[in-house]
Parts: sequence; structure tokens; C-alpha cells
Amino acid sequence: MATCYNKLSYHDRSLSLNGEKVARKIVEVASDKLAEDIVLLDVRELCSFADYFVICSGESKRQTSAIADEIDKAFHKKGPKLKHKEGDVESGWLLLDYGDVIVHIFGADERKFYKLDKLWSKAKPLVRIE
Repeated sequence: MATCYNKLSYHDRSLSLNGEKVARKIVEVASDKLAEDIVLLDVRELCSFADYFVICSGESKRQTSAIADEIDKAFHKKGPKLKHKEGDVESGWLLLDYGDVIVHIFGADERKFYKLDKLWSKAKPLVRIE
């Protein structure tokens, strides 16, 4: 499951946000879409391919898709460009790569199975919304 990505810059977009501001905006959008158990982790000291992880869960495939779509919409005109998308709602896991920020959107069962929160337990938690 582990895939490494090169850090990519998003300074070519009209709105220059630092990684933490982007991550916090993603948390806000996910919260507005009623995502569950939202976690923002600072992984800068542990990870070479990203600075922040946002991990959250959706109750259904439809909600998981809506969370991802709304995050993408939030940055569509201004902000970082989506560099890579992996997974789909059928698999119960979506990954959105915004360069410095990686977003993981899980179905509830898949989140329990992959235990990403535990895998990155040494990361500094900045936000947790349960």
C-alpha cells in the first residue's frame, strides 16, 4: 500500500498557500461534509514526500465521494492543484495528493483495516475532530 511521491510545488497557482493552511482548509471542508474522525498530522519530521496528512472517514460510498469532490472544488480555481488521485469509492479508500498535503478518505471498515493513524502514530497531531 505504501507509495512514495516526490514533493511537488504548487506555487504556480494563483493562490499561494503554505502546506499547513491547505491542510487546515481540507479539514474544514471535510468537516462541512460531515466526515468522521478527521485527523491532521504533521509528518514533516517523519516523511520525505509530504508535510501533512489529513485522514478522515465517510459513512457511505456516496459521502466519501462527496468529501473528495468538495475538497477538489475548494481548490479548483485558486490554491494547490491536485497532483495525483488514487483509489475509488468502491475500494473504500481515496488518496488525494496536493503536493505537501496528502488526503486519505476511508470508508469506516477500510480505515479500521489499514490503521493508517497507528502507522503514523509518531506524527504530531495538529487537529482531531471526532
